[in-house]
Amino acid sequence: MTQFTDFNFKLLVVERLMYADGTLTPRFDLGSHLVDQGLIEDDGDPAYTYTVRNGLSHQVVPVARDYFEALEISPELLASVEELVLDGGLRVYFHCSPVWDGEDDLYDVRSLDDLPLLPNLKRIRGADDFWSPEFLEVLAERGVAADG
Repeated sequence: MTQFTDFNFKLLVVERLMYADGTLTPRFDLGSHLVDQGLIEDDGDPAYTYTVRNGLSHQVVPVARDYFEALEISPELLASVEELVLDGGLRVYFHCSPVWDGEDDLYDVRSLDDLPLLPNLKRIRGADDFWSPEFLEVLAERGVAADG
């Protein structure tokens, strides 16, 4: 299976495939995962409660990081990705950091080395607002549109 070098780039792909398209299953839910693992009782909002109780408010909850790092995505699914979205409100971020407020660089993509994993990528919405000129140049060289 395909290995990503940038965890945050992988999360953008997971957002597209798992939460937007529904083609990467099962859909991960942090609260349910924590309850299933016996890490917390189902108290209405187990993800939030677990995060706060364990001092994990503005970071990736370790069990979520472990899940998404180990998550295998087939080359066929990767080839289906034509568009990614940069937005602080992505569902995958909520399932990684339910208390995160989007006001820091926790989910900033640090490398575009994973772009070749998405052979049919045509567009990254929000890239022109959030990414450096160097990243935008890389996108342009690959024929990937960057817009808001």
